[in-house]
Amino acid sequence: MGFRKDFLWGGATAANQCEGGVNQGKRGLANVDLMPLGKDRYLVGTGKKKMYDFDQEHFYPALTAIDFYHHYQSDIALFAQMGFKTFRLSIAWTRIFPQGDESEPNEEGLQFYENIFKECHKYGIEPLVTINHFDCPMHLVKTIGGWRSRKMIHYFYKLCKVLFTRYKGLVKYWITFNEINMILHFPFVAAGLCFEKGENEIQAMITCVHHQLVASAMVTKLAHEVDEKNQIGCMLAAGSYYPETCKPEDYWQAICDNREVYMFADVQARGYYPSYALKWIKKRKANIPFEKGDQEILMKNTVDFVSFSYYSSRVSSSDLSKGKQSESNIFASAKNPYLKESDWGWAIDPLGFRSTINELYDRYQKPLFVVENGLGASDVVEEDGTIHDEYRIDYLRQHIQAMKDAVEEDGVDLIGYTTWGCIDLISNGTGEVQKRYGFIYVDRDNLGKGTYQRKKKDSFEWYKKVIESNGENLD
Repeated sequence: MGFRKDFLWGGATAANQCEGGVNQGKRGLANVDLMPLGKDRYLVGTGKKKMYDFDQEHFYPALTAIDFYHHYQSDIALFAQMGFKTFRLSIAWTRIFPQGDESEPNEEGLQFYENIFKECHKYGIEPLVTINHFDCPMHLVKTIGGWRSRKMIHYFYKLCKVLFTRYKGLVKYWITFNEINMILHFPFVAAGLCFEKGENEIQAMITCVHHQLVASAMVTKLAHEVDEKNQIGCMLAAGSYYPETCKPEDYWQAICDNREVYMFADVQARGYYPSYALKWIKKRKANIPFEKGDQEILMKNTVDFVSFSYYSSRVSSSDLSKGKQSESNIFASAKNPYLKESDWGWAIDPLGFRSTINELYDRYQKPLFVVENGLGASDVVEEDGTIHDEYRIDYLRQHIQAMKDAVEEDGVDLIGYTTWGCIDLISNGTGEVQKRYGFIYVDRDNLGKGTYQRKKKDSFEWYKKVIESNGENLD
């Protein structure tokens, strides 16, 4: 017995990484629009450098991205050719409420997403919508400090009420916040948070994430009230930590690191802050800004499913001294000598994927949805226009097999699988397009130059066969 018959195969994107069209359709400015290419990207993303407006010294890749804004019909047609059952995308908040605090939504933005959802349904593709994928109106960042302010709960709730009402019958799978644990690693991106000199940064992050957790619970309740068919999920950046050695200090460090990954999803899936999280926060001289009714809201409105991203496993060491650390993503990790790494220093670990899936299922006992998994690599277009990305096929083949083992051998309840960047897009971590994930190549370089023409890679036909066989044919 393999994957369920109605298993949702597909691909995933995010508005800020693929849409472009930033100045069109009355869209407002968002925090992620201001993430520059180059060395300052990390400083801006981590809230260490304020960039509240564009300047002449930097290039801002999100402004055009891959121009999905003008290509969505032909792109969705390509997804349909692969046989997608679902397409994960996100809503750009500033397309719906350009400033974030208007009394009425922007009809052009609402119509844009309605058109996308109808285009998906034309091909039998179920939209999977991330309401907030690293997206905060800059007006709210400048005026109230983004998610530092409890007022954000009201504005987010208002956005969701509009979305749930307008798209009732068009969307039933929703994710409230993308990678909720990224607040601890990329706070400006995750919450519009910039730090003030000398402040307790942990306190600022905990304040922001508490507001997001309360907002998530409130809109989970709202979604079920608007349409009982709605399924609401949380989402975390997953990837289990291994201890570097069997030294007890390394094993304990792995427990601590894994807890930081799960801490906020625990609240969304279980309904309360676990005791270790309360201790973790207190130890850092911070506190959770509870208000009356928060704990009840969190407890009564847990999510229907748990979704997550997985790219690689990580390694915990009690001694992360110089030279031992991996280049991998935004998470600190010691190098794993047993694993090969991608061009961008990410450990390739399909068995780690199976382990992560099992850990999550054991922990939450709720249906799981893999909503990001994939390989970022530099692709070469041959003289005849073909793109041979056997390395991507190999990565995905191994990871899908590991996922299948988790279902068949371990009994995990899995709803679906969407590969990250099913079409090439902007990397969140680096801002590059050259770090390509897609089955579909987009002719655009890191500085936005190119024809934006789409080309199928070898992986396109391979994934089509995988979907047709419901994961049985991985050759």
